[in-house]
Amino acid sequence: MSQVDQFESVFRAAVKEVFEYRRIDIANVLIVTDLEAEQARSFKDVVAGFLRFPVADTERQFFVISGDEYKTTSDLLELLASYSPDLICTYRNLHSDAWRFPHSLGEHLDVILQKIDIPVMVLPHPAADYQSEHALQDTTDVMVVTDMHAANDNLINYAAAFTDPAGNLYLTHVEDVRIFERYMDAISKIDVIDTELARKRLGEQLLKEPDDYFHSCAAILQQHHPEMRVNSLVIFSELVAEYRRQIASRKLDLLVLSAKDERQYAMHGVAYPLTVELRHIPLLLI
Repeated sequence: MSQVDQFESVFRAAVKEVFEYRRIDIANVLIVTDLEAEQARSFKDVVAGFLRFPVADTERQFFVISGDEYKTTSDLLELLASYSPDLICTYRNLHSDAWRFPHSLGEHLDVILQKIDIPVMVLPHPAADYQSEHALQDTTDVMVVTDMHAANDNLINYAAAFTDPAGNLYLTHVEDVRIFERYMDAISKIDVIDTELARKRLGEQLLKEPDDYFHSCAAILQQHHPEMRVNSLVIFSELVAEYRRQIASRKLDLLVLSAKDERQYAMHGVAYPLTVELRHIPLLLI
C-alpha cells in the first residue's frame, strides 16, 4: 500500500458521524382499523392507553377510521388525505384473514408505508392470540434497528420520543453474519490478501463505526433525556433471529426501524422481514 493510500485510510477512519438531536411531537394520532365502529372505538382506547409518553405540548388527540369507511386501497388513501396526523397506527392484513400467517403485511399496509410520508406504528392484530403478554402496556423498553447505510438521526430521535422518560432505549446494529462470511469466502480466494488479517480488521471496522456513532447518540440524548438509560448493542448475528431473541429476553415494548428506501419503491430491505415476522409487539416504521 502506498503512503498516500495509508494516509487516506487513516483520515477516513477518523471521520465519525455525530448525532443531531431533534424534538419530536406527536399531537394527533390516526388509528386505521377494519373493525365495526364500536369495536374500532374500543381498539382506539387500547392504543390511547399505550401511547401515554409525554412528548406533545398539548393534549394528544386520537382519531379512528372504522372498517365500513373504506374497502379498497384507493378509498383508504383518499380518506387518509383528509387527516393531518403525526402518527398512523394500524395492523397487518386489513380486510383480510391473512393476519393468521407470518407471510405478508397486506396490500393496504404495504401502500400506506410507501405512499404516506408519516410514521406508521404496526400493532399486533386485535383478533390474534400471538401478542406478547407485555405488549401495549407501556414503552419502558424501546429498541432501534439501524443499518448504518444512511443517517439514523431521525430514527433515533423518534425512538427517544416514544421511550418512557425513565425507560431504556437500546440502539442496535446487527451485521449479518451470513453476508460477512460470503465476502470473507471471496477474499480467501484472492492470493494477495491475508485472509485472517482481513477478517480481523474488516470485522473490527464494521462494528467500530456504529459503536462510535451510538456513543455520540448517548452523550447527546442524555442532555435532553437525563433519566433515560441509553444502551447500545453492536454484533454479528442473523437478523430476524437476533431480534426475536432481543424481544424475548428484554421484553421489549417497541421496535423502531426505517421503512423507506429512497432507491426503490419497495420497503427497506432490513425492515420487510422484521415487519412481516415480528408480529407480537408494536413496530414503529419511520
